Amino acid sequence: MTKVIGIVSYKEIKDEDKLAAYAKIAPATVAKFGGRFIARGYPVALRESGANERTVVVIWERLEDAQEWYDSPDYQACLDVLGDGAVRDMRFVEHL
Repeated sequence: MTKVIGIVSYKEIKDEDKLAAYAKIAPATVAKFGGRFIARGYPVALRESGANERTVVVIWERLEDAQEWYDSPDYQACLDVLGDGAVRDMRFVEHL
């Protein structure tokens, strides 16, 4: 399989402190499993039905790497820190 892109859209941020704590520790887990950030933050422009949501985009060499990262104890600990601090949509799509 080709590279994959991980996309996370923050539909709702409920607790900024939990999100900040998560954001301090989660990037290291991405790097540990071979992911590389392409973009992080809020849109600089919106078109069509675009939503002004925090978005994070990561590229992975293989889908298996992304799945191993997500399922790892390291990342699961990050999710525990985030807890109910945000409602997110995460997906992995094939890189063209």
